[in-house]
Amino acid sequence: MPAPLTSEIVLAQLRGVKYPGYTRDIVSFGMVKDVRIEGTRVAVRIAVTTADAKVPKQIEETAAAAIESIPGVSEAAIEMLVSAPVAKALQAEAGGLPQTRIEGVKHVIAIASGKGGVGKSTVAANLALALRGEKKQARVGLCDCDLYGPSIGLMFGTQERPHLTEDGRIEPVRRYDLNLMSMSFLLDDTSPAILRGPMVTRYTQQFLRNVNWGELDFLVLDLPPGTGDIQLTIVQTVALTGAVIVTTPQEVALIDARKAATMFAKVNVSIIGLIENMSYFVCPNDGNHYAIFGSGGGEREAARLQVPLLAQIPLQMELRQSGDQGQPLVAAEPASPTAKLFYKAAEVIRNQCHV
Repeated sequence: MPAPLTSEIVLAQLRGVKYPGYTRDIVSFGMVKDVRIEGTRVAVRIAVTTADAKVPKQIEETAAAAIESIPGVSEAAIEMLVSAPVAKALQAEAGGLPQTRIEGVKHVIAIASGKGGVGKSTVAANLALALRGEKKQARVGLCDCDLYGPSIGLMFGTQERPHLTEDGRIEPVRRYDLNLMSMSFLLDDTSPAILRGPMVTRYTQQFLRNVNWGELDFLVLDLPPGTGDIQLTIVQTVALTGAVIVTTPQEVALIDARKAATMFAKVNVSIIGLIENMSYFVCPNDGNHYAIFGSGGGEREAARLQVPLLAQIPLQMELRQSGDQGQPLVAAEPASPTAKLFYKAAEVIRNQCHV
């Protein structure tokens, strides 16, 4: 007698349905919006954004066959929600530039958050270092795309100025085996970046296109918080491998994290996973964990987005101090428990990217 039919069983089966032309499945892409069990009948709603009429048909047929192969299922009713891509319209706002790859870079990973103050730059810096691998086998760059509040220079302990090559390209700053670029390398500590929309787009494009990044396995983009000009310029003009959303456990951060996730969904950029920062505080006196900002928020949001929860990073004095002192924790204390969390998250990303 077959086991009772559940939505989890259906979702597990649908993980074998790949999006045409990709190695990822429709569940991890977040396309499966609803699963209903009606006796031996299974009703599934799938949302697809594409201009190719063949894609929804192929997904519908493959998903129906996968579900009907489950013991005890008599019928699979697939409802396809098909919408046209908005990327072309959004590209027009960014100057009509096409979405293309960055020369020499295999994978571009955006680190994003819906709001400030969640430790996104700290996560980006340490994750970029962890993506090299513990044996430093991967080639990684980090671009600080927050033009108004750049912090990568401080976190990596350098005020070095990048220089121009003979062909007019910008040579990135090199620290801890990473290629780095940040507005903080171009400004004094107290100098603000006073930029209007068109200049923001121009600077962002210069950082991405006119920096001599070299041959990289990963280029990590530390995005500013929110969904403004800089984020739109990047998602509309750069072929992103995917995005990592950074949040804290509290609902006020999760609300804005959802907005960032929705922005990526609208331009067909997949969410690689979610990192919950400031998850808990480990008291040095008694070793107990205290959920200062609440608990379970990251897990619930990752489940809602149907993506991995890559890591739960503690609220830790050493993590803060290392960034302030110009030595990210993964570089300063690579064997520490928190550094291991970043290495674990990076391993998941490398596996998804087959690096």
